[in-house]
Amino acid sequence: MNFLGPIDWLFVIAYLIVIGLVSIWSIRKSKETTSDYFLANRNLGWFVIGASILASNVGSEHIVGLAGSAAQSGTVLGHYELHSYIVLILGWVFVPFYIRSSVYTMPEFLEKRFNPQSRRLLTIIQLISYVIAKASVTIFAGALVFNQFIGVDFWTGAIILVVVTGVYTVLGGLHAVMYTEAIQAIVLLLGSLVLMIFGLNEVGGWDSLMQAIPKEKLNMFLPLSDPEFPWLGILFASPIVGVWYWCTDQHIVQRCLAAKNEKEARRGTIFAAFLKLMPFFIFLIPGLIAYALHQQGKIQLDDANAAFPVMVKSIMPIGLRGVLAGGLLAALMSSLASVYNACSTLYTIDIYKKSHPDATEKELVKVGRIATGIVVLMGMAWIPLMGRVSDGLYNYLQSVQSYMAPPITAVFLLGVFFKRLNAQGAYSSMVIGFVVGMSKLALQLMQDQLTPGSMVHQFATMNFLYFCIYLFIFSIVIFVVVSLLTPAPTEEKVKGLTFSTTVAEDKASSRASWNSTDVILSLIVIAVIIGIMMYFSPLGVAA
Repeated sequence: MNFLGPIDWLFVIAYLIVIGLVSIWSIRKSKETTSDYFLANRNLGWFVIGASILASNVGSEHIVGLAGSAAQSGTVLGHYELHSYIVLILGWVFVPFYIRSSVYTMPEFLEKRFNPQSRRLLTIIQLISYVIAKASVTIFAGALVFNQFIGVDFWTGAIILVVVTGVYTVLGGLHAVMYTEAIQAIVLLLGSLVLMIFGLNEVGGWDSLMQAIPKEKLNMFLPLSDPEFPWLGILFASPIVGVWYWCTDQHIVQRCLAAKNEKEARRGTIFAAFLKLMPFFIFLIPGLIAYALHQQGKIQLDDANAAFPVMVKSIMPIGLRGVLAGGLLAALMSSLASVYNACSTLYTIDIYKKSHPDATEKELVKVGRIATGIVVLMGMAWIPLMGRVSDGLYNYLQSVQSYMAPPITAVFLLGVFFKRLNAQGAYSSMVIGFVVGMSKLALQLMQDQLTPGSMVHQFATMNFLYFCIYLFIFSIVIFVVVSLLTPAPTEEKVKGLTFSTTVAEDKASSRASWNSTDVILSLIVIAVIIGIMMYFSPLGVAA
C-alpha cells in the first residue's frame, strides 16, 4: 500500500518540518525548572489546552481501531467517543480542586486528600498502564499504519517515529509536547474530515449511507442479549471508564495543570469537549462508509481493521493522501509524546523527588529526561508482545481499561464529594480493586485452560462491561465500609479538597472564573450528545 505520490510526500515533509521548527522554538523557550519542564510553567491558554487534550486522546490505534470497529460492529462503540460530557466533568468538578492544590500529578493530589500510600499505589498503577497498554499499543498500531501508508519496514518505521517523538519530548518537556500537539490536532481533524467528505460523496450522501447500512449496525443500544455490548452494560460502564480516563489520568489532566488559571483550564476542557464530538463522525463514520462501499463492490475490505487505510487508498486523490498520512503521523506522535511526558512526570515527582527531597531543579529535570528515554526504550521493547493482541485492538483497549478504572474512579469521585471518607478506605479500595481487576485480566488470557462451566471460568468469561459495573460498586462498598470503621480525617487534612470543606474565598474565586457563555457552551455539547444518541437508537435511524 505504498501509494503516496510526490505531492503527498511534500505534505508529509512540510508537516515534519513545521513540527521540528515548533519543537526547536519550544525547547529554546523552556527553562531548566520542574514547573516549566513538567507543566510548561503553568502558563498555557485554553486553545492549546483543549487541542492538546484531544491530541493526547486520539492515537493511531484509535483511528484504525474505531473505523475498524464501525465496519465490523457498527456504531455501538461510539459511546466511548461521546465522552465530551465527561471532559466537561473534568472542567467543572475536578479542575477547581486540582488547580487550587497546585499539584504536579494525580498521585500527588491523592496524597493530599488521603495519604502517601495511596499516592505510591496510583503512581505504580499508572506507570504500568502507560508502558504496557498505552505506549506499546500506540507504537504497534502506528507502525502498522506507517508501513501500509509509506511502505517503510514495520520495525524501521516504528523506531524512526518513536525516536523522533522521544527526542523532542525529552528535550522540550511539556512545553514542546503541548504546542506540537495543538498543531497535530488540527492536522489530524482536517485530514480525517476530508476523508469523511470524500467517502460520503462516493457512497452517495448521508441518506444513501444510512440506507445502505443494516439497522442493527446503526443502533448504539444493542439488546441485553448481545454477548459483547448490551445497552445496559455500555451505558453505565462507559462513564466509569470515562471518569478514570478523562478526570484522573495523568496524561490528560496534566494539560489542565499547565493552565494559567482555573478559567483557562475550564475553558480548555470546554473546547476539548467540542473537539471530542468530532471523532464520532471523522473516525467512526468512515468505518460505516467502508462497510457500505464494500457491500456495493466499490472497495475490497478483507480485514475490518484496514477500513481507514483502504478508504484512503481507494477514494482519496493523489495530493490529499499526504494530508491523511500527516494526520496519522500526528496521531502517533502526539499520543506517544503525551505518554512519555506523563511517565517522566510521575516517576520524577512521585518517586524520585519523594526519595530525594533535596534534589535541585536541574537534577529533577535531568531525571525527567532520563525517565522519558527509558519509557521510550521500554515501549519499543514491548512491541513484539503486541503481536499477541487480538484483531479487535480498540475492543481490547476498552476491556483492559474496564478492569483498571473502577477503583480509581470510585476513590477520586467520592473523595471530592464526601469528607468523611478516609485514607484507609481509599487505599483498601484501590488495592483490592486492582487485584480483582488484574485477576480478571489474567484469567481471561488463560480461559482456554480453565474448566468450562466452573466458577473460575465464568468469572474469566464474564462480559467486561458488566464486570466493570460490579467492580465499581464493589470498590465503593469497600471504600465506604472501611472508612466508616476507621477514624474520620481531620478538618485540616481535607480542607479545600472536598466540596463541603472549600473555604468561602475559594468558592468565590471559582465562581468568578466562569460566566453564562461557559455554561451555554457546555449545555450545547450535552444537547449534541443527546441528539446523536437519539438519532442512532431504536427511536431514530435504527428503527
